Amino acid sequence: MNLTRFYTLCLGGVFAISASAQSEPAKCTSANVIDFYQELPNPAAVDPSEWSPIRAIRTGWGDTDIRYAKESPAAGLKNSKTLKGWRGEKVAAQFVVSTPDSIAGLQVIATPLIHSSDKKTTIGKDDIFTGYVRYVMTDELNKDGKGACGHRPDASAYDSSLVADVIDHRIDKLPVSPLTTQPVWVRVDIPQDMKPGIYNGTIQIKDGERLISELKLSVDVNKRSLPAPSEWSFHLDLWQNPYACARYYQVEPWSEAHFEAMRPDMQLYADAGGKVITTSIMHKPWNAQTYDYFESMVTWMKKADGTWYYDFTPFDKWVEFMMSLGVNKQIACYSLIPWHLSFQYFDQATNSLKFINTEPGKPEFEQHWGGMLKAFAAHLKQKGWFDITYISMDEREMQAMLVTIDLIKKADPDFKISMAGTLFPELEEVLDDYCVAIEHKFVPESLRARKDLGKTTTYYASCAEAYPNTFTFSPPAEAAWL
Repeated sequence: MNLTRFYTLCLGGVFAISASAQSEPAKCTSANVIDFYQELPNPAAVDPSEWSPIRAIRTGWGDTDIRYAKESPAAGLKNSKTLKGWRGEKVAAQFVVSTPDSIAGLQVIATPLIHSSDKKTTIGKDDIFTGYVRYVMTDELNKDGKGACGHRPDASAYDSSLVADVIDHRIDKLPVSPLTTQPVWVRVDIPQDMKPGIYNGTIQIKDGERLISELKLSVDVNKRSLPAPSEWSFHLDLWQNPYACARYYQVEPWSEAHFEAMRPDMQLYADAGGKVITTSIMHKPWNAQTYDYFESMVTWMKKADGTWYYDFTPFDKWVEFMMSLGVNKQIACYSLIPWHLSFQYFDQATNSLKFINTEPGKPEFEQHWGGMLKAFAAHLKQKGWFDITYISMDEREMQAMLVTIDLIKKADPDFKISMAGTLFPELEEVLDDYCVAIEHKFVPESLRARKDLGKTTTYYASCAEAYPNTFTFSPPAEAAWL
């Protein structure tokens, strides 16, 4: 099964994006870093008859559950919008600009939101976020609506389309072509100490200095308070790939520049209530399935005298960085059973990289992992992280899991273990964190038993599920439902 659930570039903003790698990661050039988001040509042709009744720029509040078509004028728009939220909550809206003529520089200006009965109390501009909703290329998943993974026998049978998806917050102005619909995202972060009541303001839509229109925006602040994300019980585990960030931002892995480049992206994960730090303790735990594959955060070296040395420096740096942002409930370590059963290490005697090809149950497998797990356990205990560390596997078969669990417990009986994949009743009692594919269902008694024992039980969606999902073509409401 392709791993389409929770990969992102560095994690920022997008919830589920991944595909099978077609090649090795691209070489870094200055063109890799995008300063201005260049959209691909729209395969859908504009129908002039749709635009002929529109004589002037049309603006208005739309629906956050709609991906507005770029080539068609939006309908059903409203001049005012009222959002409702608790103190400490983030609330969002989407307005749309449909223009028959070109706009040289679309600009959005949000005014402070003023309390209806206490004019001195406001939600300031720093708590109002705006971003242009940009378009990305997508295509169909399947023809039967049942979900599908892997290669397609006839790719030409699947239509491509441009869909509204990514929120571009890096630019202040955006040129808009004639006969184009451009959505804009607005988010209000209600401060924790905000006075309850209705706050009123406006969103000014301009072309340079020319005012196109002004939309009314109100936020009804409830007296209830939402705790800080660090206090949420909601278990969010979006897998992070710091190696993708290093390639994209063209920085040395684990350098100061690398961490600074990742900080804004990873902060989004922390602010969404992210609980788990994704680490790779071996080379390519998912083979090369993702565009940027995962290197090992642990250096494996077989010394000239035949003994093993393990360096945990990148692992430590990464964990400490994520904890500094508030992600500190779990450390997930992938993987004893990788997608390709080949294990890389540095051989000091030959001054070269070598590989061991083995599998769970083989003596070579136990020899390779046994010493590392003992050294790893000792290191984690020294750092004070052992109790929150999970040796993690992904979509592995039951028998391989049972053998590997025995090996892990032999290294240290107190190691926690997690897996994402198929629901096997035989694993329910032994897995401390079990994330099952959404098609599988725990019986209520098993769920209650796991909860009583303090175990984590969650679910995920992959390419196998046509819906609900978070593909770029999925209706946004599916993500909210999930």
